[in-house]
Amino acid sequence: MSIRTQKVASVIQKDVGDILQRDYQPAGTFITVTQVRMTDDLSIAKIYLSVFSPNRDPAPIYEQIDEYQDEIRYKLASKIRHQVRRIPDLLFFHDDTAEYVNKIESLFDKVKESRESGSKNKGDDSGKEES
Repeated sequence: MSIRTQKVASVIQKDVGDILQRDYQPAGTFITVTQVRMTDDLSIAKIYLSVFSPNRDPAPIYEQIDEYQDEIRYKLASKIRHQVRRIPDLLFFHDDTAEYVNKIESLFDKVKESRESGSKNKGDDSGKEES
């Protein structure tokens, strides 16, 4: 990724994050733009979102964002029109990095518990004298 591509991606990440949080974030939820990946020609922005919505299914929020994709692009255009020649098409994706990290951490916890219980069982046998 070139420096120009990274700069545009950074600007889009900040501005789309502001737009989503201000206009499309339901009460009691939190939408975060975790990453933006631009094509080399700056025509497409792949925007990765993380939605924190305790006790709710986040799927309707992603559906709403997809539904208002053109409107979000229009609002973005008003913010970055002087920085780019063409406003990129926006593609929204679910960022499952947090879920992946939680899954890996739980696997590590299971391994740790298994090792601890295994060493306790071995410890019990080592204290006995053979006759």
